Formats: sequence, structure tokens, C-alpha cells
Amino acid sequence: MENDAIRDLFAGLGPVSIRKMFGGKGIYFGGVIIALELSTGSLLLKADEKSIPEFEAAGCEQWTYEGKSKPVKMPYWSVPDEAFDDPEIMTEWATRAYEAALRSVK
Repeated sequence: MENDAIRDLFAGLGPVSIRKMFGGKGIYFGGVIIALELSTGSLLLKADEKSIPEFEAAGCEQWTYEGKSKPVKMPYWSVPDEAFDDPEIMTEWATRAYEAALRSVK
């Protein structure tokens, strides 16, 4: 996804910065990472114990990769499909990701 498209998706939250990382991109707001774009093009939002039930209820999937001996679950979840088509819904999910990111740095 082009950086301008990512900025457009997160515009309702505010200006984001985008940095290359691990073949993908890290998306930052307010100095904390709130999302990732994987090298596959998948966009993932930060989640935590408080917000995971909302991601699960929306049918989102947790990012898991194969570790050396077992799958490793990461604190990032897929974006609900309807959020890509509705800026207000995307802003709600981006806000959840930002709140999770803030809680993770405490």
C-alpha cells in the first residue's frame, strides 16, 4: 500500500508517520506504533487484553508467525473489512489501536 493511502486511512485519527521495518512498514501516531503493514500488504492494528475481545467480535485475525519451535502470536490484528470503506469506522479502529499502544508503554 502506498504511504499516501495509509495516511488517508488514518486521517480521522490524525497525522501518522510511516517507517520501513522488517520488509514492511510501521505506522506511528503520537510517538507510538499503532499499526503494521506486512511485506504481504496486510494491514494490522495494535491490540491488547482490553481491545482483543472487540477484534475477535469483529472477526479479525491475530498475526501469528512460525517461530523456531512453535507459532508466535503478535499483538497485531487484521482490520475489519468495513473499516477500509468507511472513514468513521476506520477512525474507531485506529483509536482502539492507539489506546492499546499507549497502554503497552506504561
